[in-house]
Amino acid sequence: MAKPVIADRKPAVLTLDPGTYHWCTCGRSKNQPFCDGSHEGTGFLPREFSLGEKKEVALCNCKHTGNAPFCDGAHEKV
Repeated sequence: MAKPVIADRKPAVLTLDPGTYHWCTCGRSKNQPFCDGSHEGTGFLPREFSLGEKKEVALCNCKHTGNAPFCDGAHEKV
């Protein structure tokens, strides 16, 4: 599989409401860090995640985290 595009070298820190979200894994989405369908034909698929309560999160934008979709600091090494 191809490597993802690095959308940004810092996480997207957002306060999200409860619900289901689709995190972009390919790095091509124009709606980072969320999927907009730009992965079509790349072999990448979005990662679905849910929150049960309103929460501040740091979502990975470098697409190299080991704790997807959340930032684990991998952007410091890519």
